[in-house]
Amino acid sequence: MLNHPHGDLPRWREALAALPAPEESPRCDFNHPAPRFGSAVSDPQYLQEALIRLHPWRKGPLELGGVYVDSEWRSDWKWRRISPHIELAGERVLDIGCGNGYFGWRMLAQGARLVVGVDPTLVFVMQWLACKHFCRSAPNYVLPLGIEDLPPGPAGFDTVFSMGVLYHRRDPLEHLQQLRGLLREGGRLVLETLVLPETHSGEVLVPEGRYARMRNVWAVPATDRLEQWLVEAGFRDIQQLDVTPTSPEEQRSTEWMRFESLSEALDAENPGKTLEGYPAPARAVMVCRA
Repeated sequence: MLNHPHGDLPRWREALAALPAPEESPRCDFNHPAPRFGSAVSDPQYLQEALIRLHPWRKGPLELGGVYVDSEWRSDWKWRRISPHIELAGERVLDIGCGNGYFGWRMLAQGARLVVGVDPTLVFVMQWLACKHFCRSAPNYVLPLGIEDLPPGPAGFDTVFSMGVLYHRRDPLEHLQQLRGLLREGGRLVLETLVLPETHSGEVLVPEGRYARMRNVWAVPATDRLEQWLVEAGFRDIQQLDVTPTSPEEQRSTEWMRFESLSEALDAENPGKTLEGYPAPARAVMVCRA
């Protein structure tokens, strides 16, 4: 990664180098909506300026050295929908498309003994390094890889998470089969993805062009079609844990993510539709076994 050709890498490395020296025995609390890393620093404004240089912060919130990172996504809301339904004590967990590793910290708080996350977006890996700077020993790791960079299974993970990834894959069934191959026999998949409203039973939306201003959305299924895909990929004991429309309160622009967000992707006259006229984003959480 040190020789990565990304043009912003020198700036990101400078931001990491500017972080204050870590404590010898940092106090970290991951069982919190905004996982806490270390004690409050003496100059929070200086730390905030260093961390903002790692913009955009998509997943969070987080609290680093007493500085609150108000990310685009209220990822704690998503975790609150999932965590009551799963037990991770002692498990080895893989998080596909993990971003900056936010959910990995929450998984550790729920008892996971190892979390490995993969995400090819380099700035998110840099954000994870900023978190690790304040809490080096925690077994939550983020690798600058995509799922296609992982060797074919079985990899033997107890639980694999794929959240916000499936609709970005040209072949969703292939993605689900890859996920199954990364699990031990009987292992668990936690899948979170865009879905259509109940009124669209049996359908799959294949957007022409963009969906909610996103370029790479290839397929948005109704939940019953999603269950069919899971069965075809070799999963069983399929449970639908939650379906929730995404609101502009859950995904929004902040000081830490200054680009346009969900509000700008919805029809101003009818927020139940995207700008393109498709059903507004809703997300389902499915749990199943390999």
